[in-house]
Amino acid sequence: MSSFVKTALIATLGFAVIGRASLLPLCAELSVEVGGAPMLPSRSILENLANSKEYTTWLSAVEAADLVETLQGKGPVTLFAPVNKAFDKLPKGTLESWLLPENKPVLSAVLTYHMIQGKIAIADFIAAIEKGNGSADYQTMEGETLTVRHDGRKLEIIDAKGNRSLVTLADVPQKNGVIHMIDTVLSPKG
Repeated sequence: MSSFVKTALIATLGFAVIGRASLLPLCAELSVEVGGAPMLPSRSILENLANSKEYTTWLSAVEAADLVETLQGKGPVTLFAPVNKAFDKLPKGTLESWLLPENKPVLSAVLTYHMIQGKIAIADFIAAIEKGNGSADYQTMEGETLTVRHDGRKLEIIDAKGNRSLVTLADVPQKNGVIHMIDTVLSPKG
């Protein structure tokens, strides 16, 4: 096979030609990039978030709340992951207060309120919303519920206090679940 044909195959099919007949995919995994880092489906939620510049605040909070194993474990977990800018929207001093050792239970509650047991894709949320006549409630790992709605374009998450967050990037597969990037930190009642 000529080098021109090999190059054409690589460019067209995304395969590399090895020897005479072997074809290997150039990309072993399909991923999206978040904060300059690929989110690889073979990694855990924690491993992927740790490589992204968009989740440094979330990761600091996860470590402070001793929830590393929750996002590194077997799962599956659906995570509504607020980006760093979401934490900037909080009232001044809120995050700093949550990070104090004496507020660890509050921080843990806030973080686990962003998690649902199971792997729930956007299509699953939309199906539940349609079945629920416009909204669907989900119990979080914190124990309280959050409400999910769809406006025809974006998925909207409504927390126990009535705050709204939009899913800005959906269905990022992980080895132990799925991440949906959100633009606002969610809060339980407590």
